[in-house]
Amino acid sequence: MAKTFAHQIVEALERQGVKRIYGLVGDSLNPIVDAVRTSDIEWIHVRNEEAAAFAAEADSLVSGELAVCAASCGPGNTHLIQGLYDAHRNGAKVLAIASHIPSRQIGSSFFQETHPQQIFQECSGYCEMVNSPEQGEVILHHAIQSTMAGKGVSVLVIPGDITMQDASELGFAESVISKGKPVVYPDPAEAGALVQAINEAKTVTLFCGAGCKDAREQVLALAEKIKAPVGHALGGKMYIQHDNPFDVGMSGLLGYGACHDASNDADLLILLGTDFPYNDFLPSKNVAQVDIDGQRIGRRTRISYPVVGDVAATIENILPHVEEKTDRKFLDKMLKEHHKKLSNVVEAYTHDVENHTPIHPEFVANIIDEIAAPDAVFSVDTGMCNVWSARYVTPNGQREMIGSFRHGTMANALPMAMGASAADRNRQVVSFSGDGGLGMLMGELLTVKLHELPIKICVFNNSSLGMVKLEMMVEGLPEFGTDHEDVDYAAIAAAVGIPHVRITDPARARQQLVDAFALEGPVLIDIVTDPNALSIPPNITIEQMMGFSKSAVKTVLDGGVGHMLDLAASNLRNIPKP
Repeated sequence: MAKTFAHQIVEALERQGVKRIYGLVGDSLNPIVDAVRTSDIEWIHVRNEEAAAFAAEADSLVSGELAVCAASCGPGNTHLIQGLYDAHRNGAKVLAIASHIPSRQIGSSFFQETHPQQIFQECSGYCEMVNSPEQGEVILHHAIQSTMAGKGVSVLVIPGDITMQDASELGFAESVISKGKPVVYPDPAEAGALVQAINEAKTVTLFCGAGCKDAREQVLALAEKIKAPVGHALGGKMYIQHDNPFDVGMSGLLGYGACHDASNDADLLILLGTDFPYNDFLPSKNVAQVDIDGQRIGRRTRISYPVVGDVAATIENILPHVEEKTDRKFLDKMLKEHHKKLSNVVEAYTHDVENHTPIHPEFVANIIDEIAAPDAVFSVDTGMCNVWSARYVTPNGQREMIGSFRHGTMANALPMAMGASAADRNRQVVSFSGDGGLGMLMGELLTVKLHELPIKICVFNNSSLGMVKLEMMVEGLPEFGTDHEDVDYAAIAAAVGIPHVRITDPARARQQLVDAFALEGPVLIDIVTDPNALSIPPNITIEQMMGFSKSAVKTVLDGGVGHMLDLAASNLRNIPKP
């Protein structure tokens, strides 16, 4: 019996090391699913294709390898979109197999007909439709190579009837895929201009993003030489903050500490590997930007010194030519200011929380951070879970934190945790799930149970859309439609067959969390938290609350800072005594 094109696709994926495909069987996708059945690839059966895309994204981000999701024609494809937008914006190496209606019926308003090439265009770097096994074999290679080259999501649209045809014999699908990561060195003129700007500036601040993941050593060497405070966006937190003697915190809507002051008060601000979107928090005078992707430079604020290049390679290139600064007054001032701000926050939000019910979310977030594994992967829902993770997940060089940090969608935490856990079942995966996010894709609890994915699902259950409530407050609007009746998610987990615990007493919270984390396999931890944890402190004025969000966010969102105060205090010891 001749090999079908469906089998050729699956064999090509096996050669690329693909171990799992996330999807939902049915209709035009069935021939590919049948080919998976006879392969060594595991089919992860999700309840919504959106979750399949999120899971594949997390699988790729954690493993660094190609991950695959699949959906049937029509509604199956449109369910994929949300997760693919997120995966594409996060630069995940994801191949989406979008099966299509029979090729004879395309263009005839057939049952479930959509136009996948159009609807996936904005959330992919490569999107093409197969019209024959011969052409399909060629573009299968193109799709895989595109996403492995860092161009974002690739989508292969395949009419179901073509997958059942005899495979092509061109051999194109056996091409070796390039997976190398080139080092991009800066243009000499741009590098020289940056060196001159650094040497002429009396004070410099470095602001780091996810592009500093492999440049930590170089960033700290530059900071040491020019006595620069180092701040970060949320994307750079896990790579830059830990054991950083120059740390001044994070800027933006979730910001804390002295990062905003250091960024705006320095003579020169250098943006390193960040596409930080909130331009209102950035100065527009004397800013440099280093990014491997030239099209990102100047998107957020006026840039005087653009440098296209890899962050690590750029710093290594310029460091010998940068003059060492001896005056660290600006650095010391920012370190002191950072410690002062974190100290005030701790005093405001940690007093008597052990006796407060409903439980303060900061209180349990801090406990989770302390008991989680040193190399845990944290997936976090958009909304207030972003706040708790930004403040309480302590980086150490081993942990990872993934979330919808660029697309900002709800319901991402659980399916991302599924992908991270499936990629490595021996690594602890912890989801910070909001009750709103979990409720949106709650059917994926069935997926977790079916595949026995050992996720610690921590539900911050405040019966409220907390971030939306905050947005309304900041805009001076009366909160409306944000609260709902209490839901017992532990009881839902029980119905699904997942071990569970419901935490309502802060005095018992630590032991209950420790016991839950000690269990093997999946566990749902339903934590009933205070929906008013965002109550505005008494020292904020009505003018601030009614103003632009950053004036209120500094006070309202500074809901605890976890172990960052310890680092800030430690850094004070680095300040030379007069």
